[in-house]
Amino acid sequence: MKGLLTMLTDGAYELMGFAEDAERDTVIASAVFTGTHDGADGPVPATGQAARSDYAYVMKFRDGKVSHMTKIWNDGWALKQLGWA
Repeated sequence: MKGLLTMLTDGAYELMGFAEDAERDTVIASAVFTGTHDGADGPVPATGQAARSDYAYVMKFRDGKVSHMTKIWNDGWALKQLGWA
């Protein structure tokens, strides 16, 4: 994500939901990422196009630390919105 923000300089997210499943030591966060390709060239020169993309993180904990994380994101849809695909 850090590298993406060099191309989408107005990148931001809105947290939509956050849940804990203590029995399974799991936390889930869902959000919407927004950004406009107005910065450094990425896979193509700056397009000026914007993306609005849902994503979720599922984080498994062990001994109070993240032991595994999965990001669920339809990257193809986001890339298409930005004019990269």
